[in-house]
Amino acid sequence: MTRAPSAGPHGGDGARLAAALGIDPDDVLDLSMSVNPCAPDVAALVRDHANSVRRYPDPERATVTLATAIGIAPERVVLTNGGSEAIALVAGECPVGHVEEPDFALYARHLERLDPAEPRWRSNPHNPTGALAPPDERADVWDEAFFPLATGVWTRGDANAIVVGSLTKVFACAGLRVGYVLAPEAGFADRIRARQPRWSVSSLACAVIPELLERADLVTWSANIAKWRDALVSILAAADLRADPSDAPYVLVRDAPGVRDHLAPHGVLIRDTGSFGIPNGVRVAVPDDAGLERFADALKGWHR
Repeated sequence: MTRAPSAGPHGGDGARLAAALGIDPDDVLDLSMSVNPCAPDVAALVRDHANSVRRYPDPERATVTLATAIGIAPERVVLTNGGSEAIALVAGECPVGHVEEPDFALYARHLERLDPAEPRWRSNPHNPTGALAPPDERADVWDEAFFPLATGVWTRGDANAIVVGSLTKVFACAGLRVGYVLAPEAGFADRIRARQPRWSVSSLACAVIPELLERADLVTWSANIAKWRDALVSILAAADLRADPSDAPYVLVRDAPGVRDHLAPHGVLIRDTGSFGIPNGVRVAVPDDAGLERFADALKGWHR
């Protein structure tokens, strides 16, 4: 293999790279998806709760535990099958909206119509640049999938805004599919639940969420990510790759032709940003110390 597999629309193509290289997917350093490099061992908790798959899901305990962690009433929290379902459900209730490109593609995909005069959707930190919104910036729908890892707190907490989030980002368990909607009031949450398929969140996810939340340490995690992000930016700069300023667990490099293909034979994958309208760019997730070392070694020998 001399080139990386063609990029999917949302990253997370590590399994396809592993198949092309003939290696185990766990041996790929998949920096095309941005998840918490400090996350606890979710797989071990999943094994402990494997018997939960024998029962239909009951999200009540998990919902209350999440609401308590965030500090809002449980009636305002809706657990979802990943952040993608949270986005789809909110878009179903508010079908016309405003998205300032580039931003996460699922907003425009699920909205029936785009109109600059209608409710504004905004990722925070911004995807793909990684910049946090300033305190005076306003949106009607905030996507805070990466906000806890960028700030050390669960939510910005704008009083009248709708928030969508992703526990699968915070706990690095993309396959478990757990997201949420934080509604400005209970009535909106009820309408979201009415749109949601029955048993949307699996019994396994419902069983694991309370124990995951007990292990959450957002302050420490965000500090570690900031430290490793600085190291990642330095590694990129040494290769003449300039990253945009970022507060997120990822960085955007707008001019990086050929870097993705250079890294792929080493089992290292980064995100192609063509889907954001940035054709020569890449988005690189922040790894831990071991991942930084492997990324730096794989990047050696790259040149424009």
